[in-house]
Amino acid sequence: MSSQPQPKATPKRPARIELPPVPPLPQVSDKPEIASTQYSTHRTKLSTFRTQLSEHRTDLSEYRTDLSTYRTDLSTHRTEMSMRRTGMSFQRTRMSDDRTLMSVIRTSLSLIGFGFTIYQGFSKLHDAGAIANPNAPRNFGIALVCLGILMLIVGMVHHVQFMLELRRTRREMKRQGLVHGESRFPVSITFMVSLGLLLLGFLAIANMVFKLAVFG
Repeated sequence: MSSQPQPKATPKRPARIELPPVPPLPQVSDKPEIASTQYSTHRTKLSTFRTQLSEHRTDLSEYRTDLSTYRTDLSTHRTEMSMRRTGMSFQRTRMSDDRTLMSVIRTSLSLIGFGFTIYQGFSKLHDAGAIANPNAPRNFGIALVCLGILMLIVGMVHHVQFMLELRRTRREMKRQGLVHGESRFPVSITFMVSLGLLLLGFLAIANMVFKLAVFG
């Protein structure tokens, strides 16, 4: 996986400086030679004052540049975190649909188990001569097994359609650079278990309807 960028430390603000007051205008002599020297000295003081201001403005400009770079790093870091959270949300959605299929499996297993038990129980009672007409309980047991198989098929079809759509959306977002998509989508063990249960349901129906000795 790509290394996650870390924001740099917060830039240190330049210390506030106390600028000296603006040099006052000198008292100019009436003599041109002395006046020229006084004006030259005053211009030098003004130039020094402007240089100090310029240096302070440069420090502030560098500080603003560092702040801008720091904000950019923070924005990149937030974007990276958002992409990773979105990528993990696909995995959570996949596991959530797996849990939904597990609920369907539990319900289907209950229906198939109860239906087959009712059918076998009343068949044994009829063979033992305890009851004369077991058709209604048998039909009820067969109906329960068929209902469990139908519910399982619907749940499996929904699971496959949802997972295909989820993978397609993930690939599209990865192509657009919105998520990393580095973690893989493993084969659903829950779906494989549902296939096994579906096979058992069909075998139970074959045993009940066609009197095949599937389970001995």
